[in-house]
Amino acid sequence: MKAPQRVPGVEARAGKFPGPSLIPALNAIQARLGWLPREELEKLALDARRPRYEIEGLISFYPHFRTSPPPPVSVSVCHDLSCFLHDGEARIAELRERHGDAADVEIVEVSCLGRCDSAPACAVNEHPAPIAEVDDLIAAARDAGVGHAAAKTRSEPWPNDPYPAGSGIAERYVTLRALLAGDLDPDDLVSALQDSGLRGMGGAGFPTGQKWDLVRGAEGSVKYAICNADESEPGTFKDRQILATQPHLVLEGLLCGMAVVGAEEGWVFIRHEYGPEEHVLREELEALRAAGVVGPDACGSGRRLNVEIFVSPGGYILGEETALIECMEGHRGEPRNKPPFPGVYGLHGRPTLMNSVETFADLPVIAQRGAQWWKDQGRGDSVGWKFFAVSGHVEKPDVYCVPMGTTVRELIELAGGVSGGRAVGAVQPGGASSNFIGPELLDLELDFGTAAKAGTMLGSGALVVLAEGTDELAAATNVLRFFRNESCGKCVPCRVGSTKAHEILRGVLDEGVPLDGPRRARILELEEVLRKTSICGLGQVALGPVISVLGLDKGGAAARPQPKPEGAAGQPER
Repeated sequence: MKAPQRVPGVEARAGKFPGPSLIPALNAIQARLGWLPREELEKLALDARRPRYEIEGLISFYPHFRTSPPPPVSVSVCHDLSCFLHDGEARIAELRERHGDAADVEIVEVSCLGRCDSAPACAVNEHPAPIAEVDDLIAAARDAGVGHAAAKTRSEPWPNDPYPAGSGIAERYVTLRALLAGDLDPDDLVSALQDSGLRGMGGAGFPTGQKWDLVRGAEGSVKYAICNADESEPGTFKDRQILATQPHLVLEGLLCGMAVVGAEEGWVFIRHEYGPEEHVLREELEALRAAGVVGPDACGSGRRLNVEIFVSPGGYILGEETALIECMEGHRGEPRNKPPFPGVYGLHGRPTLMNSVETFADLPVIAQRGAQWWKDQGRGDSVGWKFFAVSGHVEKPDVYCVPMGTTVRELIELAGGVSGGRAVGAVQPGGASSNFIGPELLDLELDFGTAAKAGTMLGSGALVVLAEGTDELAAATNVLRFFRNESCGKCVPCRVGSTKAHEILRGVLDEGVPLDGPRRARILELEEVLRKTSICGLGQVALGPVISVLGLDKGGAAARPQPKPEGAAGQPER
């Protein structure tokens, strides 16, 4: 067996195991065999000259890796918020009743699959589909296989794309070509980003132009750039749709970032559940290489620009930028203490530019239409366009590109209103990390500052609607279960506190008793401890949704401030 292929630019960080990251090699073995047999791991250890315990440490941490052979049919079903709101628990029970006794079928409940627009969502042998189609897919898997799933496309283009519909590579990548030809000064592009007011669209909202300027000015001859496409938060699927529909904007933004900061190597770090979208990206990259847009002589400039795809081995925590970097270096995906920040000390200790899918996709728009045009697209004091994933109890769950500052009510109306003509009971406006708000805040203009003032946050751009009459505590407990399951376990407050809080709440829900007295006080105490002492944003926000639900009748989420997001997927710097 040959040694695993080296991932370009991925080398070990000083003080850890030498050599390239073993994660791509482990992904390749599992893709070939469906699991990780012991003999394959022994060969990998010998050929890569790495200890087995290092490999076992990776396998035990990342949920995608299997250590036993899968059955012919493996069904993954989501049990998180959007699917929960569409009777997911009952549908899963029905699925188990129909197929649970079949020797050739495995049914596993998993965290959010990023398909909240088709909730309840499932995947059969990693082929994503609504749960209504699962029986047909199981039959297909038993026969000739499920085949390659196509990425979801749109019948009409979003208004943000500066390129005409149907244009090809020759007509696109205008900003990148101008940069590499010297017709566009990098300083001018950074200034345009700063003037536009563009902020990171993955959660933290850090000014994009400032970040690019910081990485550009950081010391070091070797720098890297990463597009964080690991959105894994319940209710969040906007980046998936952007990747499927506008891969050219995402890649142009990434490549321009590389050209500006001086990076030759870049990556799109994508979650493994996004197989169809990964396929779209790979096709676009192959076309770019064939056209000479990327490679050793990018656009004939004499500059080397290389972009690869790094497939995540699973775990919501990898949306946190430093945990993602740890994963790419071949380690367990545990967040680092900050500072230093990745812009100064990132991948392998080198300055690293990292932005989210949406943030990179905005770059070509601003570069071609101008900073003022971008600012003018927002409502009131808001700037630019914003993508929102809308799901839950709405008639038309989907991704909507709207002016920043659009209200919660307007987004719900765009999504066809509350399903069944019901009234709104509560809304989570920024993904699972954000605090719930009540119907009295439906006219909240969605932006970073306005959301924070209302006691919630813009977060990952995921708006989840709960109809009136929904058990809000059960919904919030469902969110807490997600955070408990996805905790990396590095810090005690998050690992232990989320577990204890979930046990208390599950007991309350199962016993049907009010959450009062000592139990309520304990939840409040745990929320404060997690918020103030957890290393990253996952623990800091884990109990926020629960607290906001408990306070909905006393002023809503605004009754308790939400901490600035500091870590998990949908948070900085995505």
